[in-house]
Amino acid sequence: MNTFARRVFLVAGIYGLIVLLPLYFMRPAALARPEDYFGFIGTAVAWQLCFLVISRDPPRLRPIMLPAIVEKLVFSFPVLILVSQHRMAPTAAVFAAIDLLLGALFYISWRHTTGELPPLKSAI
Repeated sequence: MNTFARRVFLVAGIYGLIVLLPLYFMRPAALARPEDYFGFIGTAVAWQLCFLVISRDPPRLRPIMLPAIVEKLVFSFPVLILVSQHRMAPTAAVFAAIDLLLGALFYISWRHTTGELPPLKSAI
């Protein structure tokens, strides 16, 4: 199952970078607080890099999968609520749904990844 987790986190990291990095150059016209916008993008990009790191060794980094799940939920739930209240464009729901799916896949990865580390090799 570690192969599943590797693939899930690798795809999530690559997808996230593809979606987020262009946002640095597509600045909305009326930004009252640009530091919030760029802070959000920067934090989200940092998490994508974390997903790529997790994909390299899921068993060792299994504890970090839990905050990764939270990262997906804290975006998707508020966006879905705001869209349902007609306070955001319906197209935002697509990205929220993708993040919700990734959060579910992260949870499945966490549940099925063994937390056992390989034995240390003696240097002697």
